Amino acid sequence: MADLGTPVSPPVVRDWLEDQGLRLRQIAKTVEGGQSPDRDRQFRRIARRKTAYLVAGNPVFSIDTKAKEHLGQLFRAGRVRAQQAFQAFDHDFPSWATGVVIPHGIYDLARNRGHLNLGLSHDTSRFACDSFRWYWNRIGRRSYPCATSILWLCDGGGSNSAAQYLFKHDLQDLVNDLGIEIRVAHYPSYCSKYNPIERRLFPHVTRACQGVLFDTLETVIRLMRKASTTTGLRTTVNVIRRAYETGRKVAHDFKDTMTIRFDKILPKWNYRAVPQ
Repeated sequence: MADLGTPVSPPVVRDWLEDQGLRLRQIAKTVEGGQSPDRDRQFRRIARRKTAYLVAGNPVFSIDTKAKEHLGQLFRAGRVRAQQAFQAFDHDFPSWATGVVIPHGIYDLARNRGHLNLGLSHDTSRFACDSFRWYWNRIGRRSYPCATSILWLCDGGGSNSAAQYLFKHDLQDLVNDLGIEIRVAHYPSYCSKYNPIERRLFPHVTRACQGVLFDTLETVIRLMRKASTTTGLRTTVNVIRRAYETGRKVAHDFKDTMTIRFDKILPKWNYRAVPQ
């Protein structure tokens, strides 16, 4: 414009860009990585299961593991009102962390209550089952004293993977201990964002913790307990200090002897474990 004899200031250029819809934008995560041919069929099945359980007064829990966090003086995204900025290392090397925190979440759809069990070791199927065992024995059973069955809504992968026989092995051990049936419904591949816990609990936990150093485990517990909403969400937090072994495998004949009962419709995503 200056070469054409009409100099303009940067604010004017910015206004022109705004008029053309040329704004600062971040990358949008909207492109699907894939889609299962049974996606809609499974969503309808999950909806029917949820309704049936809630009408019967049986609990429906959305379950998942939140992203691992490092303890120590490491940078964390977000801003917080303070008189001066928190001081963190200039590099985020995991080796500089003093520990890890693995938050396993349990969201109660009917009561709008969230719970986080913080693991300090590894995210394994046994950890996921121990997390629910702790929750049910101390909170769930009191909240649902007349429950005859429990419905879990889970992603298709991770420590509660639909394809893992090890998860089914640990799930059977869990229901044997609790003495109550657990029915599992997995969301189809590429659909984890539809799991209710991803919208109704984890974003509020992130908001409660943003911009603050996870310098100690006590700080993490205090911040995560603050996760709440004006619509009634409240969050409880516990720490599971057990060390979990990785690389475990089921017995070679487990697939032939397991007592998991698969549904006739979409059995890879729908099954139940009954106390033996």
